[in-house]
Amino acid sequence: MAGFNKVVGSYAEALDGLSDNMTVISGGFGLCGIAEGLIAQIQRMGTTGLTVVSNNCGVDGFGLGLLLEKKQIKKMISSYVGENALFEQQLLSGELEVELTPQGTLAERLRAGGAGIPAFFTATGVGTPVAEGKEVREFSGRQYLMERAITGDFAIVKAWKADRYGNCIYRHTAQNFNPMAATAGKITVLEVEELVEPGELEPSSIHTPGIYVNRVIVGKFEKRIERKVLSTAKV
Repeated sequence: MAGFNKVVGSYAEALDGLSDNMTVISGGFGLCGIAEGLIAQIQRMGTTGLTVVSNNCGVDGFGLGLLLEKKQIKKMISSYVGENALFEQQLLSGELEVELTPQGTLAERLRAGGAGIPAFFTATGVGTPVAEGKEVREFSGRQYLMERAITGDFAIVKAWKADRYGNCIYRHTAQNFNPMAATAGKITVLEVEELVEPGELEPSSIHTPGIYVNRVIVGKFEKRIERKVLSTAKV
């Protein structure tokens, strides 16, 4: 990797420096927009004691769910358990520490982390278990609780197209948490479907500027569907 060219040739190079007990921010929502190859590489590396920040934890046997199989994750900061039975099992047994955070609050905590804002106040969660142990203040007659920003040692992000400088575009709903995650990592690794040359992306269409991205790798994606529901109704 030289100059502005951030493309790396292997997953090992993409995650070089990742070690035990680090915090990893993972973009995506369920199985939509997840960095499949980078997650699989973390599994192969056997890195343990991880704190993982993600909306949820994939499904059993795929996505971030892979990292639960050998208990590589020590703590999840997420919005819900979702379709993952192993996540539920480890949560209820106390094997996995889980910090459940309202979805919008989680997105804002990541955005704040990327923007250098240490904390903010929100009305979401006031008077619920979410507020336990957090500072509460009154503004204009309404109660708000303080939420701290989130940053990570690594952020793993998935995009549709990117150039060699790391400028990228997300595709439709696969954008989800990826833009916020990309800004909040000390090292942000972008796994991309299609690599283009600088200048090929329309500047006004770029979602994440390359200034936030440290490494780019071209991946191959299975793109599993988390749940398929087929209607039995007659049309």
